[in-house]
Amino acid sequence: MSLKSFIIKQVSGLIAGQINSWKKTAVKDQNRIRQTLISKAKNTAFGKDHHFDQITNYNDFKKAVPIRDYEGLRTYIDRVTKGEADILWPGKPKYFAKTSGTTSGVKYIPITHESMPNHIVSARNAMLNYFHQKGSASVFEGKVIFLSKLEKIVDETIHEDMRLISGIPPWVQMYYERLLARSGRKTVREVFPNYSLFMYGGVNFEPYRAKLEELVGGRIDSIETFPASEGFIAFQDDVNESGLLLNTNSGIFFEFVPVESLNNPQPVRLMIDEVELNKDYALIINNNAGLWGYNIGDCVRFVSLDPYKLIVSGRVKHYISAFGEHVIGKEVEEALLSVSKEHNVSIIEFTVAPQVNPQDGSVPFHEWFIEFDKAPKDLAAFALEVDKAMCDQNIYYDDLIKGHILRPLVIRPMSKDAFREYMKTQGKLGGQNKVPRLSNDRKIADQLLTWIDK
Repeated sequence: MSLKSFIIKQVSGLIAGQINSWKKTAVKDQNRIRQTLISKAKNTAFGKDHHFDQITNYNDFKKAVPIRDYEGLRTYIDRVTKGEADILWPGKPKYFAKTSGTTSGVKYIPITHESMPNHIVSARNAMLNYFHQKGSASVFEGKVIFLSKLEKIVDETIHEDMRLISGIPPWVQMYYERLLARSGRKTVREVFPNYSLFMYGGVNFEPYRAKLEELVGGRIDSIETFPASEGFIAFQDDVNESGLLLNTNSGIFFEFVPVESLNNPQPVRLMIDEVELNKDYALIINNNAGLWGYNIGDCVRFVSLDPYKLIVSGRVKHYISAFGEHVIGKEVEEALLSVSKEHNVSIIEFTVAPQVNPQDGSVPFHEWFIEFDKAPKDLAAFALEVDKAMCDQNIYYDDLIKGHILRPLVIRPMSKDAFREYMKTQGKLGGQNKVPRLSNDRKIADQLLTWIDK
């Protein structure tokens, strides 16, 4: 063992101990963080407008600070981006994270000196905690990378000893394919013999697993994380469990709104000690970069309350309820994946939209656009089984099918690279951009018709 590995191994033990310690103090830490944030921001423009000097408990906070999305905070953020100080947080942000939103166009998310450790230290903790569990830090004997500019990364990494690669699965797939095309090798393991850890987040890994493992040449260890421009939300703390440990001691005060309540004039707002298992919540954050009552757009579902672990169940705005079916991303992913495994089918990408007015005048249906890596032998039978899996998961959808308000779903097989070509036309190929799993309208679906495999 090298000196570097020895030191990292010792440090990883300390970090793992700290993580286990704050698992037990989550509620206490969240209350402390909320009051600290309020105290530090009480003299900002936002703090004065929302009477932070009068907030003493969570009920006061809920009355003073409404839930907002980016548009709701835009007047304050615009002042910050113009250079004004003490608007959302004391002083000025150190950086802005530039992101593309589905409703707000380009968004500028402030990152302050105080909020930077949430991003950097949390990612470090996720890695070191993994190394502690595995008892090895050999990854750091070689190179690690978090993907950004694809072609440049291929140039820089193709001759290096890469051991850890991190990025969102669809973009990592493109990286793997470019590596193999450039190197002439058959698997990524032939390019990087010591590659041993994949860190990912942003989308469910399972729809991509089969293809990525085929490209790599077998399964390697992986860690799931839940990073966002607004903050590092959670990470997988146990290699044997899929739930993500909520980052309760890192400068963010979390709130949770039952999704059915989100659009109410007075939505229900809960702290972590009030949430329930297996219920979908819109995730709301308040942080030391000056985001207050901020709806980041993700739905989460708790799978453990001791410690607090969750999974991402979808996007608040990515759903289908054209007929009151309330279908969410987690349901379509689980239905498709379960049937795909039974049929030995592999999927590259997919999205679902309602077809409310079929041209042939037939009963409406959900239209599934799927790019297969390995297609089913009997597409019609495959579609019926996916539809049954949807009925088993969603009672509203089941009722609509049984009542002949909807007919069983229809699958449109897509041509090779259809979704990449679509994302390219939208100027969103690569980076952190993802194809929405669900849309409640036909905007994406109608554009995808161009790439149906006929």
